[in-house]
Amino acid sequence: MKRSLYIIFTVVVVCSLLVLGLPRIGCQPRQGEVPPTEENILNLYGTDPLTLDPAVSAEMTSHSYVMQIFSGLVRLDDNLEPVPDIAQRWQISDDGSTYTFYLRHDVRFHNGREVKADDFIYSWQRACDPETGSLTAATYLGDIVGVREVLAGETKEISGVTVIDDYTLQVTIDAPKSYFLSKLTYPTTFVVDRANVESGGGWWREPNGTSAFNLKQWDENSLLILEKNEIYYGELAKVNFVVFQLWGGMPMNMYETGKIDVTNVYRSYIDKVTDESGPFYRELVIVPELSFSYIGFNCSKPPFDDVNIRRAFSQAIDKDKLVTLVFKDMVERADGVLPPGMPGFNEDLAGLNYDIDRAKELISASKYGNVSELPLITITTAGWGGLISSGLEAIVHQWRQNLGVEVKVRQLEPQRFLYHLKQEKDEMFYIGWIADYPHPQDFLEVLFYSGTDNNYGDYTSPEIDALLEMAGMEPDSNLSLALYQKAEQELINDAACIPLWFGENYILIKPYIKGYNLNPLGLAMLNSVSVEPH
Repeated sequence: MKRSLYIIFTVVVVCSLLVLGLPRIGCQPRQGEVPPTEENILNLYGTDPLTLDPAVSAEMTSHSYVMQIFSGLVRLDDNLEPVPDIAQRWQISDDGSTYTFYLRHDVRFHNGREVKADDFIYSWQRACDPETGSLTAATYLGDIVGVREVLAGETKEISGVTVIDDYTLQVTIDAPKSYFLSKLTYPTTFVVDRANVESGGGWWREPNGTSAFNLKQWDENSLLILEKNEIYYGELAKVNFVVFQLWGGMPMNMYETGKIDVTNVYRSYIDKVTDESGPFYRELVIVPELSFSYIGFNCSKPPFDDVNIRRAFSQAIDKDKLVTLVFKDMVERADGVLPPGMPGFNEDLAGLNYDIDRAKELISASKYGNVSELPLITITTAGWGGLISSGLEAIVHQWRQNLGVEVKVRQLEPQRFLYHLKQEKDEMFYIGWIADYPHPQDFLEVLFYSGTDNNYGDYTSPEIDALLEMAGMEPDSNLSLALYQKAEQELINDAACIPLWFGENYILIKPYIKGYNLNPLGLAMLNSVSVEPH
């Protein structure tokens, strides 16, 4: 839930389950509409978004559509740095706490209505309204003064946001934070049209956005079509339509037969696409991803309220064997939380290494003394039809073999898992997280600070909380990163989770497709893509 996990996500587990099936949520077919037949079309594989409401969207599947339809004050450029979007520029006060955004005068919703500063006030207050049910508002808007009071239902208005005039918005945050602008690139902060929202509960099935594409058609389980927005204030799309074949079959087969122009490569095809003499090698692109998969512990109940048990389960997993045998070296072993390429990545971090004897010693040193005294343990995962991922299956086998512990797997449908994990979790959960922006705060604080929405396992450490607070407010970048690294090491020492692997995206792109650039957040802005005659 790329938030992010999400969170949504925001959550890479959705991507790994793509061929197994996801919740099917959408609108009813619009009678008489069919896929466009003209040449200037980008054809992609897709699955139904869980929502197209930016305030609610918290996982990668929904984000991949939301980001094409809606926009906000700022966006991330190709270097993942915040740059102007609807805001053409901004000023930051000397104390770093007040931001004044100056909006462009040429931004319009898809229906032609002009976007003004009031629209952001409405959008943010709606996102924070408890009735909206956003699981991301506290994370991405919570630094703004007054947001906590709105989230708590104490008031309807965010005191820290002021309209200076139609094109000027002033925002005050509770303390200087180097990552605040990056947070404003997350969908929760995007602008929505009040009339559109108030038209009914299913408004987002016919969204009136501001970005490069309109939603032209959405036939549940079948087809989703984005159409070029001719009044977009930014770079106009080079294609007239993007056609997503929803649940159209096996993506690799569809790619081979020319039904889609881009596809992810799944493990069963990796030998075929990496064969230098084969037909796909020249079409292969490998993009490192700022993500990690992990096993979370429910730290609020036995047995994982005991650090010795958390460490024992951590040290009973042979990650190298999993990476090689299960994932065919398409991922990189993770000893920590921050992935390579992330500011603050620590090559010298000391992980909890694979050591069966040490794991057994830790169980003996725990309050249980022996595995026979452990309570029943269940791990929560996402999926459909009882099909468990090969990675989780291998991990459960290693615990059985190395510790003599039988772990039960409980599967939830992905929407329930991604949006209700905090309430639904068992003793453990199997999940992933993709960066929303390239800052260690987006992993360490968002996932492990006491009481945060994405701290699904209810992990708490006053000492680590204090380190994260210091790191977030430290103006010196080098000192800030050093504090984040210290906090990460403490999280690993305390076995706050079991880091498993860092992700990479293997994708195939047809030679006639130009400008399809998947970024390390796992997203591609489709207005940059062109289709050459073929």
